Amino acid sequence: MADQSRVAAIDCGTNSIRLLVADLTVRADGSVWTRDVHREMRVVRLGQGVDATGVLAQAALARTRAALLDYTAIMRRKGVERVRMVATSATRDAANRAEFFAMTRDVLGVEAEVISGDEEARLSFLGAVSDLAPQDGPFLLTDVGGGSTELVLGTWDGVRAHVEAARSVDIGCVRLTERALKSNPPTAAEIAAAREVADRVLAEAFDAVPVARARTWVGVAGTVTTLSAVAHELPEYDPDRIHLSRLTPAEIATVTSRLLTASHDERAAIPSMHPGRVDVIGGGAIVVRALADRLFQETHITEMVVSENDIPHGIARSVAANSDAG
Repeated sequence: MADQSRVAAIDCGTNSIRLLVADLTVRADGSVWTRDVHREMRVVRLGQGVDATGVLAQAALARTRAALLDYTAIMRRKGVERVRMVATSATRDAANRAEFFAMTRDVLGVEAEVISGDEEARLSFLGAVSDLAPQDGPFLLTDVGGGSTELVLGTWDGVRAHVEAARSVDIGCVRLTERALKSNPPTAAEIAAAREVADRVLAEAFDAVPVARARTWVGVAGTVTTLSAVAHELPEYDPDRIHLSRLTPAEIATVTSRLLTASHDERAAIPSMHPGRVDVIGGGAIVVRALADRLFQETHITEMVVSENDIPHGIARSVAANSDAG
């Protein structure tokens, strides 16, 4: 007999906070079917300045609180029965993270969980592979966030995902932009310095994850989905068209060059560009290009599959698993 429930998953990252309301059906064989009810993303830049100061800025906390108040109202209207919120890179690093927890507890009525980089990787993988054919594995998932990037190698049998290796490293669109890309547009020297940082930090992940075993590369999160939208010249950001789209090596190189040579106003004028990503998309593109250059050289992979499903879908599925365990 199938167990059905409506759950909410909130993913609070360094750059954005996302809400997924989904209906879950847990079948007798343990497989989970999900149906999206509501999806929303706000760019709150929670991690603004954390790399330099070590604390969450008051303005960033206020932006996050405002988004959570709106999300709470949506969950109430949608009849959510269970909610899980996870917080990732920015809050792991912040000296004043207790203030963040108090705020989220006050607004949501539940505790936010700071998850490790490895747990972040597992949830992202779980969410991303559920729409893919098991025979296309092993899958290499890359999740380029605001403050961290995860590499995850694993398989999917249509019911369960198995992670074989994962590593999270401290490089992402916000961190790299704040650290190296100061000009508008960035200078050649800044781009070269940013690429050196990306290559050096990502090397730790490549050392830990045997990427040569992967048959399919799956890219997730806002940087990657935005690159796909821009590369395919979508007239607006359209998740349905972006989900399971492909990016070739040439397309990744071209869109990265376009974004890094564009001014702030030129990036802002791109119709599929979210306003909150205008300032940091160049840093994210450098990370993706660094990943692509190594993967296309060291594996037989010839393209990246872009998925709109990642951590929120993994969080939602974990709610079902935790309910079963309890």
